[in-house]
Amino acid sequence: MTVTIYHNPSCGTSRNTLEMIRQSGETPEVIEYLQVPPTRAKLAELIADMGMVPRDLLRQKGTPYVELGLENQALTDDQLLDAMMAHPILINRPIVVTEKGTALCRPSEKVLDLLAKPIATFMKEDGEVVGTFGTFA
Repeated sequence: MTVTIYHNPSCGTSRNTLEMIRQSGETPEVIEYLQVPPTRAKLAELIADMGMVPRDLLRQKGTPYVELGLENQALTDDQLLDAMMAHPILINRPIVVTEKGTALCRPSEKVLDLLAKPIATFMKEDGEVVGTFGTFA
């Protein structure tokens, strides 16, 4: 199976998602999208594949979201895509693409639905244990 992750190594959710992919036995293509952003066409394709609109993929925390006035609901999808292309930090992450589909893996365990091989359990960086059957107490 081919697995691609649009990854930010500074993000705990992204790191957890990447490690779950690796523990499933996959060797993913890792795209550090802050260093190598997707093209506008690729970003639009990813958004469409996830069944989203650009606003759904906008990250607010730790970004210039407010400074750029992106909370303005009158902004068009094209304007939001322009902002994400100019400031890739606005692209929420991690996005994972497999033969099973494309998803924004927030929370990180959403990646489990995209993997060919299940993982029994996984301990996130914060100590939470998850697995193919959800979150465990």
